[in-house]
Amino acid sequence: MTPLNLFYEEPDPDRWIKFDRYPRKIIRQLLRGKPLPGGVMMVALELMRGLDKLNIPYRFNDYKYAKQNPNELIGVIGKPQLIYQKRFKNPILFGTGIFSHPSDCPDLFEKYPNLKRLLVPGDWMEEMFEPFYPNKVEAWPVGIDTEKWNEKIKNQDFTVDFLIYDKIRWQHNELEQSLINPIIETLVSSKLSYETIKYGNYTHDTLKEKLARCKAVIFLCEHESQGLAYQQILATNTPIFAWDRGGYWQDPSYYPNRVQYKPVTSVPYWDETCGTKFRTEADFSTKLTHFLDRLHRNDFNPRNYILKNLTLEICAKNYLDIYRSLQ
Repeated sequence: MTPLNLFYEEPDPDRWIKFDRYPRKIIRQLLRGKPLPGGVMMVALELMRGLDKLNIPYRFNDYKYAKQNPNELIGVIGKPQLIYQKRFKNPILFGTGIFSHPSDCPDLFEKYPNLKRLLVPGDWMEEMFEPFYPNKVEAWPVGIDTEKWNEKIKNQDFTVDFLIYDKIRWQHNELEQSLINPIIETLVSSKLSYETIKYGNYTHDTLKEKLARCKAVIFLCEHESQGLAYQQILATNTPIFAWDRGGYWQDPSYYPNRVQYKPVTSVPYWDETCGTKFRTEADFSTKLTHFLDRLHRNDFNPRNYILKNLTLEICAKNYLDIYRSLQ
C-alpha cells in the first residue's frame, strides 16, 4: 500500500527579531518544561495512532520526498503556515485545525489551486465554511483513544454526584453570575454534591481522578467545533448534562461585527444515549430531575456512542477514505 504523506508543525513565528523563535523555544522549555500537546497537535498525533492501529503506512514531515514527488497527494494538518511557507507543488488535503473562519483567507483556493479539499471538525463548521468554498469542505473528526479513556477508571462507589466542567471562554464573569452560580445553587438545594474542573488548568490524570468518583458531568461551553474533552469523558461511560444554548458563534474576534453565523452547538457529536442537553439556567432546573431519573435507571450508554462513531480506527479509516478519493 502506498504510504500517506502527512505534515504537521506547530505555528511558532518570530516575535521581535528574525529567528528569535528558536531561543524563545529553548527558554520556554527551561522555564515551563516540555509543553503538553494542544488540541491541534492531538489531531495529528491521534490520526497517526489510528493509522498505526490499522497498519496503514505513512510518511511524516518528509519534505524531501514531497518535493521530489510533486504529483503525490499530501495531507497538511493544522494552521496554514506550512502551506504559506513551504509552497508545496503537491495536491493537498488540508485540515483539520485550520483557521477559525474563511474570512481570514477568502481567496484560499485561488491562491493555492493545488488545494483539493478542506477538512473541518464538525457539521456546523462545514456549513459555516461551505458558502465561501463551495464543494470544497468536508467534516472530519479525529478519533478518541478508547483504551486511555475507558470505563475502568470509574470507581465502584461514587462519592460525588456531578463534576462541573467549565470551558466557558468568553464573558466568564457574566456567565458565572447568570449560569454557573445558579446551577451550583440548584445542586446545593437539591442536596447534590459537586466538584469543578476548569479547561486549561488540569492534566489528563487530574480529570481521570475526578471522573473516577463522579456519577456524571455538567459540561459548560459556548460551542465546540469537535469537543475532544467531552468525548473523552463520554468514552469513560460518564453521562453528560450539557449546556447547549445554540445561537450564534461567539468568538469575539469575529462576532458580532465581522461574522454572524448560527446555529452552533456545544456537543456536535451526540445522541440521547450520551446524556441530556439544556439551554438556560431555568432549563437546567427543569431537566435536572429527568436527567437524574435516567441516570439512576442506568439509561445512558455514552461509551457505546464513542465506540460506534469516534474510535481512533474509525476516524483514521474515514481520513484514509477521503485521502484516497483525492488521489
